[in-house]
Amino acid sequence: MPTTVAAADPPLNLDLVRKYSIPGPRYTSYPPATQFTGDLGALDVDGAIADDNVPGPGGARAPLSLYFHLPFCETRCWFCGCTTVVTRRREASGEYLVDLAREIQLVGARIDRSRPVAQIHLGGGTPTFLPPDELRRLGALIADTFAVSPETEFSVEIDPRRLTADHVAALAEIGATRASLGVQDTNPRVQIAVHRVQPHEQNRQAVDWLRAAGFGSINVDLIHGLPLQTAESFACTIDDVLALGPDRLSVFGYAHVPWIKPAQRIFEDRDQLPAAEERLAMFAVAHAKLTAAGYIDIGLDHFARPDDELARAQRAGTLHRNFQGYSTHAEASLYGFGMSAISSTATTYRQNEKTLPAWRAALAAGRLPVERGLRLTPEDVRRRTIVMRIMCDRRLDFAALSRSFGFDFAELYVNELASLADLEADGIVRHTAQGFEVTPAGAPLLRVVAMRFDATLTAARQKHSRTI
Repeated sequence: MPTTVAAADPPLNLDLVRKYSIPGPRYTSYPPATQFTGDLGALDVDGAIADDNVPGPGGARAPLSLYFHLPFCETRCWFCGCTTVVTRRREASGEYLVDLAREIQLVGARIDRSRPVAQIHLGGGTPTFLPPDELRRLGALIADTFAVSPETEFSVEIDPRRLTADHVAALAEIGATRASLGVQDTNPRVQIAVHRVQPHEQNRQAVDWLRAAGFGSINVDLIHGLPLQTAESFACTIDDVLALGPDRLSVFGYAHVPWIKPAQRIFEDRDQLPAAEERLAMFAVAHAKLTAAGYIDIGLDHFARPDDELARAQRAGTLHRNFQGYSTHAEASLYGFGMSAISSTATTYRQNEKTLPAWRAALAAGRLPVERGLRLTPEDVRRRTIVMRIMCDRRLDFAALSRSFGFDFAELYVNELASLADLEADGIVRHTAQGFEVTPAGAPLLRVVAMRFDATLTAARQKHSRTI
């Protein structure tokens, strides 16, 4: 049964958000990436890829979703949690492409290359660190190896500071039609504080170039909780971005993880981070402005126009989540290329080496550059289904899950269901004839609901950012 989504979400209940803002996974996977191990023997990468090539019950092979991690940035944004290589050496990207071609060749030799490609995503780093001709070379590598078609959804992450009209032309030539612009904040004081000066005119110019080149979907990334931000200043950023007419917005909460990203310690030294209450106020003003402007709250930090594919998939109950966030291609196997990239098949996750020398050394030795991963147990697969349905559908249908699992869902997960009592008392979830659903008031706390079915959290919760 399709998910029913209100045309306009109610105002945030900040008391609930305040009460349940705790560390937790973002659930781009289950089990979360914090559970990956270096036991590559148990993972059996070649066996996992071979299993992924086996046709499904209907005789069809799963389509492919391809992710290419292009890690280079000219300067470091101090808030960034991505795996990047900061350099101004322009030759670095061409050298990287040589190694990327080796990895593409190694994977291409192991998979059924006739499987259709449903999605391509260029992420980073800054993909447009590559000059236009290198982007064309990458596009040719992909097209020569995989079954790409005009129907393939092709998206790219863009830093407007590093974009030229020639870049946009090259991206359009290789088939890209979707772009995600890193804006983060339009306030000059905040930009200086986070070491990312980006005049808003650069954002407008990027959108104009992309629209003129035929890009049909533009997403804007924003971050709340950055140094020197206030609810008032962030409201101005939202207004600035709405004037660009994006199709989607991602409004992330800043993840302060200096034990993972040491550059973030500078914010603690300068004592510029907003307090928890101010962060909540920023989230509330963003939610209010975006929903008032007609955007649908897809979940977590994602908003989309009502006619966007994500909003339509949410209404139809076909929304999916993977390492790039929300998606409309639940059936696709994800193959990641480049340092730190993550791949996902039906019963495995694997992540590439996270440093450039280690990734490069593995490829030079003729090996797939996998550093760690996880082979899922049948119980992991079941819990992944449960978490995915909460995160995407905002409800659980007990009968449907029982049919899928082959046993009584409510009986096996009785303890987890009992743990929802406080969430029900606070109006975050409610019982239905089919099972339970997350209420509109509980929508910002999807991660909290999903955590009640997460069997991995006891030892790992401190490794995650807060849910709001």
